[in-house]
Amino acid sequence: MRLVLTGTGAARGMALGRARLEHPSRYLVDESPLAEGDVEHELERLRRAIALARDELQALREKLHGTLAREVAEFIDAHSLMLADRELTSGLFDLIRVGRYRASAALKMQRDRLVAMFEEMDDPYLRSRKEDVEHVIGRVQAGLARESSAEERRLAARVGEILVSDTVAPSELVPLAERGVLGVVLSSGSQVSHSAILARSLHLPMIVAAHDALSHIQDDDLVLIDGERGEIVVHPAAQDLARFRAWQREIAQKGKRLALLRDADTRTRDGTTIALYANAESPADVAQARALGAAGVGLYRTEFLFLQRKEIPSEDEQFLAYRDLVLGMGGLPVTIRTLDLGADKADASGLVLDDEENPALGVRGVRLSLRHPQLLAVQLRAILRASGYGPVRILVPMVSAAEEMVSVRRLLKECARDLRSAGHEIAEHVDLGAMIEVPAAAIALPGMIKTLDFIAIGTNDLIQYTLAVDRNNDHLANLYDPLHPAVLKLIAQTIATAERAKRRVTLCGEMAGDRRYTALLLALGLTDFSMHPGVLLEVREAVNALDRAQLRAQAPSLLRAPTRARIERALASLGSG
Repeated sequence: MRLVLTGTGAARGMALGRARLEHPSRYLVDESPLAEGDVEHELERLRRAIALARDELQALREKLHGTLAREVAEFIDAHSLMLADRELTSGLFDLIRVGRYRASAALKMQRDRLVAMFEEMDDPYLRSRKEDVEHVIGRVQAGLARESSAEERRLAARVGEILVSDTVAPSELVPLAERGVLGVVLSSGSQVSHSAILARSLHLPMIVAAHDALSHIQDDDLVLIDGERGEIVVHPAAQDLARFRAWQREIAQKGKRLALLRDADTRTRDGTTIALYANAESPADVAQARALGAAGVGLYRTEFLFLQRKEIPSEDEQFLAYRDLVLGMGGLPVTIRTLDLGADKADASGLVLDDEENPALGVRGVRLSLRHPQLLAVQLRAILRASGYGPVRILVPMVSAAEEMVSVRRLLKECARDLRSAGHEIAEHVDLGAMIEVPAAAIALPGMIKTLDFIAIGTNDLIQYTLAVDRNNDHLANLYDPLHPAVLKLIAQTIATAERAKRRVTLCGEMAGDRRYTALLLALGLTDFSMHPGVLLEVREAVNALDRAQLRAQAPSLLRAPTRARIERALASLGSG
């Protein structure tokens, strides 16, 4: 019998397939006492399972390329570090040796203890890290279970399936997609979680917060999911299948239409040229950006050079990476962001503080770089050396005060002087800009802008800091709102300040690559967007269908709107492209 369940759409698209349930308690836990003579065998089983989990994570990390590597790597690294944590592993071994628990029962006990500890924490960010514990323990449990060949066969059979589960780790999404999973339904989660963001990058339809899914869907049920509506249809009827076929035809036509835009200009109907830059961090990203006609690289993340390694990358190693980036763009401008590393990202070098109570508000971005000026100097020297091969700009993250930019500029000048003295060929001038992702920076920008050559707006952090909402906290997902009046006012104010000072301003983050916000951002005065290369053609199509002058005329009414509902109504009248 046809049944319709609802959740929250997290990644657009539709999928039709057989349901495959993965219950949180899917792993069998043998709680029978362990005989003394079996202790060493059980310890060895656990060691093999932990080693298998580590190997799987390492193999996955080595397979990832481009933006996917950036999105997933920090979670893989965090989980790898947890598997190497002595407190976790020694506690498990003690439960087997002393308590005579079997490995599966020891894992369950350790999981329950750690999750309870995290749930008692006041800080919402740290509280949300319990999911990492669950994912890591679940991966080791899976390693124990895979001693059964039947389990191996079950995991391999993924083609044509819709995964229905309570939660899924970002590191699990890529192999799931490779195994043929068509879509994901989660009973928990939020549309701004890292798993949801990655699903959008993979173009994998996802629905989260479908609270009744696990209790109403059975294995092998035929399921149709609609990531746009947040709708799950169990045992779809003829009209549902007709809607799915119509969507498939529309997607095929859209693909052909977008392919024609690869070499097209990005220009509004009234003739305003709009620059679409790409976010990148690898040669694969650069190649895709070039192939799709990006105006350049608007955000190059350098953290991948530092993550999960004990030694700091040398000046030469960084230089070669930045040089290859510049050469790969063939003369188009490249914006390289200095290290944006903090305690919320896995790090084995000892750079970041590992005991910060709230790492999102801690020593990260420019704060970390200025805490280690020699580290920053090495990175600036490497970027300056790369500037001899093509146009480069330097972007500084997490700026909150003009003094920080003054300090960075002073060090940049010293590095340039020393490099020239040593005979290096570098650009005569390299622009220095700041990420506006802290409300204080947006508000203080009129007084700070004279220290800047350009500006980039980081909407992901600007939203969470403005609204005091951790974007990884599922319980606050409804409060993480790009259309909040305060967020729009800060974006508009930043663009206007840059325009008055004749500084270019680029917007990075999820909003730039989401065509639902294209008309809004054009109305607020934005002309430079930076996004995942994979969505560049969609945004180009949206821009080409819009009239910027008409949109700009509507900006005052948009900014006067007191609520999201009023803003949405105003946007509907503008058209989303």
